[in-house]
Amino acid sequence: MKRLLTLLALAVIAFVAVPGSGAATTTGEVLRPFCTTGTLRCMSALRVDAPVVPAATASHDGFGPADLRKAYSLASAAVRNGTGQTVALVDAYDDPTIESDLNTYRAYYGIPPCTTANGCFRKVNQDGEQGNYPLVANPSWEPEIALDVEMVSAICPNCHILLVEANSADETVVTSNPAQHSDLGAAVDTAVNLGATEVSNSYGSVGPEPNQTFFDHYYNHPGVAITASAGDEDYGTIWPAASPYVTAVGGTELTADPLSPRGFDESVWGSILPGVIPNEAQGTGSGCSIWEPKPAWQHDAGCSGRTVADVSAVADNVAIYDSSPEIGGWGVVAGTSISSPIIASVYALAGNAKSVVYGSYPYSHPSSFHDITEGSNFTPDTVCGYLCTAEPAYDGPTGLGTPNGVGGF
Repeated sequence: MKRLLTLLALAVIAFVAVPGSGAATTTGEVLRPFCTTGTLRCMSALRVDAPVVPAATASHDGFGPADLRKAYSLASAAVRNGTGQTVALVDAYDDPTIESDLNTYRAYYGIPPCTTANGCFRKVNQDGEQGNYPLVANPSWEPEIALDVEMVSAICPNCHILLVEANSADETVVTSNPAQHSDLGAAVDTAVNLGATEVSNSYGSVGPEPNQTFFDHYYNHPGVAITASAGDEDYGTIWPAASPYVTAVGGTELTADPLSPRGFDESVWGSILPGVIPNEAQGTGSGCSIWEPKPAWQHDAGCSGRTVADVSAVADNVAIYDSSPEIGGWGVVAGTSISSPIIASVYALAGNAKSVVYGSYPYSHPSSFHDITEGSNFTPDTVCGYLCTAEPAYDGPTGLGTPNGVGGF
């Protein structure tokens, strides 16, 4: 129905972004998604309209750590806090150059090294072992892994980083017996067992949200802040973001604005004709789950199930370094894979994960967010109301808003 309505809209609207319409503010944007195979896929893409810069020390496009910390009022918190916190990133397959790429990123931005030798960085397989990393080659997950660890470095440079590499992005579902298994889910359990205080999951189902409630137990860890990307296919929910056991993280478009008191403008990350025009930008997921129950801490009246998202963060125009052939240097990326590790890292800066029960904590501190009131991830946006369109206070695409310091976490 969504795609039908969008196609009908073609008859009455032009192929242009109208100011205030909710269309993505970045013009000429062309994305090449990563992780295009598997039951669960990462939520990131390369901006192929932006230059790739191979040299590790060369200047390049895209937001860096200082931009992100300024946008979310985290500069002083990043200097003081994060010590004693371990942010885990759960990804599929192996990235053999990740430690080197991570420290190329940190060195460029003046962040101290985070290595296996100094105890800051640790990479394990889904069973918690150092070594015996996944043997199946899937190079399109390598830039996703680089993105994840580098966003933690950007937001929480004092945090320890735990990378847990799952054997695959596939799940085994045998509904007639208890043989359901998820490698990525097992990696979440491993991250928690190894002492992670926050766990970021920048992946999800593709297409309409499936009934994955039998996999929810992997994400059920009260006292550990677990975040999940809301998706990159515009209006509609994906899993595990729809699980009531996670903080679902939507995506925004962040634009520098020297005339704004904050120094930035921010709107829903979305596109005017999602998935219809080839190479058109995608946008954040949002909506009402038909499978997952509504958590007790959500009170929006237009959805009887779990509403996505809870909070949000930037999902476009961010710089990462990845030496794999998928990028081959500095690239500019987009996707809610950016948003999830940012929010996990803000939880780490707050140092409050032990008191976090699923996604509930931000709802008791709604004034601690930048309220996003511009944009939509669906055309025409009147069909789905607040579930797809930003408005004052809570809405689906941006949740309660984006961080304004650490008070909401």
